[in-house]
Amino acid sequence: MTRCAWCSDDPLYIQYHDLEWGVPSRDPRHLFEMLILEGFQAGLSWLTVLRKREAFRKALLDFDPKALARVDDAWIDDRMRDPSIIRNRLKLRAARTNAQAWLAQPDPVDLVWSFTGGRPRVHHYGPGDDIPTAGPEAQAMSRVLAKAGFKFVGPTICQSYLQAVGCLMDHTTDCHRHAALARPAP
Repeated sequence: MTRCAWCSDDPLYIQYHDLEWGVPSRDPRHLFEMLILEGFQAGLSWLTVLRKREAFRKALLDFDPKALARVDDAWIDDRMRDPSIIRNRLKLRAARTNAQAWLAQPDPVDLVWSFTGGRPRVHHYGPGDDIPTAGPEAQAMSRVLAKAGFKFVGPTICQSYLQAVGCLMDHTTDCHRHAALARPAP
């Protein structure tokens, strides 16, 4: 079965690629979780984050933005002693800041989807094509989120995020997921 070139033969990566990556999501909890995880991924591999995802769910209050927005510095200090997650103080503080910024949005789901006009933007990249690491949607999202107080939301992170949650459907044309996800929604 052919998959996007970035997908390794790791079973966890294959499962993520085949079942989640590029599938349009409008679930606020999932969208928030992915935003936080993409921030933790900065400078690391996505597989590293995926391997720690369950630990992150436990450590970061199941990605409940209301609960995460209220944590204090002592809570962050406690997370810094948790070897099951990526221990980075700036990223942990950003998770709290991003929860607060998320809650300040009138409708964060609409905000996320506004960068692609409210529906998935389907691309038809071939297996050898250069897929942008920060397309216009991601650049716009980065500017808007940064202005709204979000942290770890550079254009490259926003590009990965938009792809992950299905706003951008960037499975390559040779990938077995492309045809199913490129079809217009009924």
